[in-house]
Amino acid sequence: MLAVIALTTFLSPASADDVVALTEDTFETQVGKDRFALVEFYAPWCGHCKRLAPEYEQLGASFKKAKSVLIAKVDCDEHKSVCSKYGVSGYPTIKWFPKGSLEPKKYEGARTAEALAAFVNLEAGTNVKIASVPSSVVVLSPDNFNEVVLDETKDVLVEFYAPWCGHCKALAPTYEKVAAVFKLDEEVVLANVDADKYKDLAEKYGVSGYPTLKFFPKNNKAGEDYGGGRDLDDFVAFINERCGTYRDGKGQLTSKAGIISSLDGLVKEFVSADENEKKAVYSRLEEEVKKLKGHAARYGNLYLKLAKKGMEKGADYAKNEIQRLDRMLEKSISPAKADEFTLKKNILSTFA
Repeated sequence: MLAVIALTTFLSPASADDVVALTEDTFETQVGKDRFALVEFYAPWCGHCKRLAPEYEQLGASFKKAKSVLIAKVDCDEHKSVCSKYGVSGYPTIKWFPKGSLEPKKYEGARTAEALAAFVNLEAGTNVKIASVPSSVVVLSPDNFNEVVLDETKDVLVEFYAPWCGHCKALAPTYEKVAAVFKLDEEVVLANVDADKYKDLAEKYGVSGYPTLKFFPKNNKAGEDYGGGRDLDDFVAFINERCGTYRDGKGQLTSKAGIISSLDGLVKEFVSADENEKKAVYSRLEEEVKKLKGHAARYGNLYLKLAKKGMEKGADYAKNEIQRLDRMLEKSISPAKADEFTLKKNILSTFA
């Protein structure tokens, strides 16, 4: 029997990567072999599929370590022949394939992670429990709205939604992923408010349709309409641009994170200086760092720390340390540690 999967605060929310995407070429190499398979046949434009997505991804995350079970999906827009072969005429269609068989039976149960898991456990003889995933979205009400949204030290994106709204339900899993991407950025907040329940808040901010997204940057607490796209990449690009963050869609820091372009010239001087000159350039670097504010000041101090290490350990320090950090980043580490190592690696690259 499989052990119950437990999540810690260091683990990321369920990811679409935990559900295996099958194609015309890979379907029969994965299904009908030596493990059971639950397969969702879906279409990207299908509203019911979008609503199922977070539940199915949570199922995939929970069964990720179950070697006897494959949780998979097929895009029927892209791989029509597979879906046609198995008689799929509506979306989503979920089918169960026993071990060693390409003769499935249709899943007719509820479309929740818990119901799907109960079905898989019964059919496969497993004992996997659905791992609960803590939300990274801040839930707002009249009691905390001003405290969270009007905080001038935070950039806040707020979704005004209604529980009965289909577009809101479709947006929910993407919005949760965006919140997870930026959960380690203390100055960025993703929040939502039930505008149907708290109508006064909706009226105050001119909300008349759902979902309505408003951005409350540090320097404008009157709020600005968010008119961008509603895919994960659209939200991530918007927040990176407006909040000065450097995240990709998986929540990892990009190679630009921590880099302070105003220090480039001094870093180049420092690298090319001989041992006697390095101390003088370091002193000038210190003076520039003192002028920095906020995140830049924190990164500037890391520049100083690494420059000092370079003086102590010699010309190969940056190159050797980058190689060590690359090895560390390949291991299973917490997101906070990954951020720490990536920032260090990025800044070291300017000295290498």
